[in-house]
Amino acid sequence: MLRAVFVIGLLYLFLAAVKLLEGGIKGFGSDFTDALFEGVSNPLAGLAVGVLGTVLVQSSSVSTTTIVGLVASGLLDVQSAVPMIMGANIGTSVTNTLVALGHMRRSNEFRLAFTAATMHDFFNLFAVAILLPFELVTKVLSRTAEAITQAVSGGSVGGSFDSPIKGAVKWLASQIEGLIEPIVGDGNVFAAALLVVGIGLIFLTLALITKNMRLLVARRIEQSLNAALARSGLIGIVAGMIVTIAVQSSSITTSILVPLVASGILVVRNAYPITLGANIGTTITALLAALGTGEVDGLTIAFVHTLFNVAGIAVLYPWPKVRYIPVMAAERLADVAVERRWLALTYTGTMFLLVPIILIALLR
Repeated sequence: MLRAVFVIGLLYLFLAAVKLLEGGIKGFGSDFTDALFEGVSNPLAGLAVGVLGTVLVQSSSVSTTTIVGLVASGLLDVQSAVPMIMGANIGTSVTNTLVALGHMRRSNEFRLAFTAATMHDFFNLFAVAILLPFELVTKVLSRTAEAITQAVSGGSVGGSFDSPIKGAVKWLASQIEGLIEPIVGDGNVFAAALLVVGIGLIFLTLALITKNMRLLVARRIEQSLNAALARSGLIGIVAGMIVTIAVQSSSITTSILVPLVASGILVVRNAYPITLGANIGTTITALLAALGTGEVDGLTIAFVHTLFNVAGIAVLYPWPKVRYIPVMAAERLADVAVERRWLALTYTGTMFLLVPIILIALLR
């Protein structure tokens, strides 16, 4: 019970940290922010920023929360933020890929582990390849998200709404600001301090929430995975979603699956729907952050994140001839990687670091 109360307190502090981040961004003024994000309106550059940012912080929750803060502050518009959100989905799969590399010394284990990890990579890549061009042409995800936001909040695009938790969050954020201002003064230094403290608290609170929720639900995770193994793919998706919401980290869910598959406890194709469910579950963090800001655009981009992950599953999973294409691609890559171990390292570095850096350098 004490641990559960502690987690609630951490969630409260996390939402205040998002508010501090938003305040720090606004404090720098439009000249700074325009220069900082000049060129990110290019969708491929935005996609690369989302990938690289998530890889560097090792958490899509941190990166998507930051994106929500940027949109809520008015620094980013929803359309420019959509590719970043999609990039964060790709970047988050680096964690389970790194976990798979730990099995390199044992060929059979490595083949299974690398397949379990990279099927997540391939699914997210295929989802982005299909949905990003479709979104750029039709704007269906952002428009649907705007409609949902307006129905839920009653606010209009670019405005704010009466969040049930905004007042409490604003109070705590103002108390923290009151502690910081006498130390650093005002102006850009104060804005920078808010930015640093906000990001630092986001990292700290999410890490502690993840750790404590993992301890609270560890046995339930095992039970959910066993239930998913014994039942349909839909149950697996729901289990992955619930577990990820509980532990506030898709990386934990997918990283747990890698050793389970490597050891033969879980079959790759049974692990696959659990991975997809984790993609949906991880969007809860951005939704919580958006509620804390009370800004309509912030909530809209959070809903875009959810809709993107749901749409990716709807496009790829229901059709038997298409469903396991990401798994088959991962199996082929794993077969090659077992014979040439250096390829696994090259793939990881190229996919998650080199390609995003090149895209950002060329397109910004």
